[in-house]
Formats: sequence, C-alpha cells, structure tokens
Amino acid sequence: MVTHIVYFWMKSDVGQAGHDQFVKGAKHLLTIEDLAQGYLGKPAATEKREIIDDSYDYALVTMFDTMEAHDRYQVHPKHDDFRELAHLWDRVQIYDSKII
Repeated sequence: MVTHIVYFWMKSDVGQAGHDQFVKGAKHLLTIEDLAQGYLGKPAATEKREIIDDSYDYALVTMFDTMEAHDRYQVHPKHDDFRELAHLWDRVQIYDSKII
C-alpha cells in the first residue's frame, strides 16, 4: 500500500469562496477510482507541542493498493483539473510512503 499525503497552505486573500472552491476540488479527487481510501482534513485541535506542525490549512490523505494505482491517479483528468486550482495556495508539501 502507498500513501500520498499532501499539505496545503492557502493564500491569505482567497476568501471563503476560494476555500469552498478548493474543498470542492479536493473532494472531487477523492472520487478517482484508483483510490483505496482518501480523506480531506484540517489541522486537529491537538495539544500545542513543539513537535506538531499545524501551520497548514488542509491535508489530503490518499491511499493506494499499488504504486501503479498511485501513478494512474497522478495522471487522471480529475487530478489535472485540480491542479488548475494552484492559484489558491501559497505552498504545497507532499509526503509519499510505502506501507511496510
């Protein structure tokens, strides 16, 4: 299994409409057939500790049964559509891992 976790920091001036557009687009990604599981979240209200980074606005957590499924997801037309929303965020950080 492969995880593909993407953190987004939104531009400060996108407003609620921009956030709504982002959420709609991200949730649309979660309908791609190759996903085994997928979630969209915001930072949890956990205890503030130096080790916790909650500076992001959204986390997109996706899981795939195989690397091939992950690779198909990356070139899926819905994923291409989502990339068109890049003007809404200042920063994106991706962590991919293979479950052991």
